[in-house]
Amino acid sequence: MDWREHIVVDAGRQGGQPCMRGTRVYVILDNLAAGESEENILAEYPSLTRTHIRAALAFAAALAHDHIVPIPA
Repeated sequence: MDWREHIVVDAGRQGGQPCMRGTRVYVILDNLAAGESEENILAEYPSLTRTHIRAALAFAAALAHDHIVPIPA
């Protein structure tokens, strides 16, 4: 999946955060991390589709490839 087809960054909107259809990507990821189902997320954000959720996950995966996060032993 090419997340770039779905995620935009506009310095003048949403504080310059990566967004899809007016929803910040981190909101989708936070909901998934909290255990929310795709169905609940789609009900809460009706402008989104399952493709948008997949794009958010692909975006997060791309960031994980590019950034090292130190984890204490």
